[in-house]
Amino acid sequence: MAACAALPSSLVEYFEGEDFYRCGYCKNESGSRSNGMWAHSMTVQDYQDLVDRGWRRSGKYVYKPVMNQTCCPQYTIRCRSLQFQPSKSQKKVLKKMLKFLAKGEVSKGHCEDEPMEPPLEDAVAGDVAFISKLDVQCDLKKLGDSLKESLEREDKEKGKPVKKEDPKELIQAQERGEWGSGEPSRSVEVRSAPQPGKGADLSKPPCRKAKEIRKERKRLKLMQQNPAGEPTGGQAQRGPKTEPHQPRSLEDLIFESLPENASHKLEVRLVPVSWEDAEFTSSFSQSLSLYVKYQVAVHRDPPEECGKTEFTGFLCTSPLEPENPPNGPDCGYGSFHQQYWLDGKIIAVGVIDILPHCVSSVYLYYDPDYSFLSLGVYSALREIAFTRQLHEKVPQLSYYYMGFYIHSCPKMRYKGHYRPSDLLCPETYVWVPIEQCLPSLENSKYCRFNQDPEAADEGCSKDPDRLRVFHKKAIVPYGVYRRQQRDPSEDAAVRQYASLVGQACAERMLLFRS
Repeated sequence: MAACAALPSSLVEYFEGEDFYRCGYCKNESGSRSNGMWAHSMTVQDYQDLVDRGWRRSGKYVYKPVMNQTCCPQYTIRCRSLQFQPSKSQKKVLKKMLKFLAKGEVSKGHCEDEPMEPPLEDAVAGDVAFISKLDVQCDLKKLGDSLKESLEREDKEKGKPVKKEDPKELIQAQERGEWGSGEPSRSVEVRSAPQPGKGADLSKPPCRKAKEIRKERKRLKLMQQNPAGEPTGGQAQRGPKTEPHQPRSLEDLIFESLPENASHKLEVRLVPVSWEDAEFTSSFSQSLSLYVKYQVAVHRDPPEECGKTEFTGFLCTSPLEPENPPNGPDCGYGSFHQQYWLDGKIIAVGVIDILPHCVSSVYLYYDPDYSFLSLGVYSALREIAFTRQLHEKVPQLSYYYMGFYIHSCPKMRYKGHYRPSDLLCPETYVWVPIEQCLPSLENSKYCRFNQDPEAADEGCSKDPDRLRVFHKKAIVPYGVYRRQQRDPSEDAAVRQYASLVGQACAERMLLFRS
């Protein structure tokens, strides 16, 4: 097949039927089901189109889960990298790395095998921008007056002189943490129960529950700033207006300058997956040792099952043909290892495919001794930043594909923390924002995300006879090939293949028939 691989087209062998095998997520011995094919060679455009129909590769094996039958449905997920803003927990990972590089500090916290759940603030932060300025001003004045009156009454009862405070000062007190968990702060009125023999003072407002007070405080804090980031409310502005605060970009957080006497040096190298590349071959031995160490320590694989053969077939062999068009990225399209070198030693390798519209993450392995750096999260953020860098040269390349999102497996939900992101509808192959998909996934493992009942797969196979077949070293349309065959079961297999890859790929790729 060496001669076939030199053809300027994708060449694949489709495996008829469906594969049944043990699920790596729920451990069902035969619950995982997929269709698959072996890719002797593949163009980056064909693989891009296949990924956009729910396919994914492992080495040269390209497979597509049978979504409505497999035990753990796997939905293709992509992050819109240009709109991405790191969450608080993701920023902590970046800061942790910077502290380690600058001062050698080792922070305690989440290890890589413990996906970090985003705090509540990250989930609601985007909603604050939708509050209109008019609503903010009205609500803020009402809430500010209420809290100020509560404070004045409290001071009067204690015999202290009344101190005039405005909502802005109350917010600053809250930001300094001047209330305990579940306990009211000094700025909130709390009335004690009436003493025996004395009735409640009906001239005073009733006591409010601490939970309501906390909710009110949180709302006031959110509304203290309008979408432009400028304070609003009853207090007049003093001095000239300042520029609204802009959040630091992902690149600012990653590439923050280090002191000259930094404790460590981190270098990220992009290496093509090619035995003809000197850097790839020279680092192969070290990369292999790291892979074995990771698989044994993190995934508990027996050493004999994660050796050189497995490593080479899984992560060092790719069907993608390298392409370097003049309007493409400087590094070209194809498969790469993104190596993380710390003080001259590889501590992590992210395997990625660079395709016409995206950077597709294939796998990550790292040194378990550095799990305190949350290298899984850190590498994902670096890959998002890398996608944005490539976009500057190639405008259509703007997405970061994270593989499969598996909602039925809680450990695999962490991919949904990189927002904004979309899931691929398994029936119509359109992208749907993940926020719209999650309610349906809570009710059913398998879901059609496209809510239009009339919508269909626009890229479906419409004319199988135009499919291209590679037979006896000749390329022929399937319509011609079919008339020469006598096995009716072959026609069913070819039509299944065409329905799964879609009309465009069926007409471009070569289907090998012996």
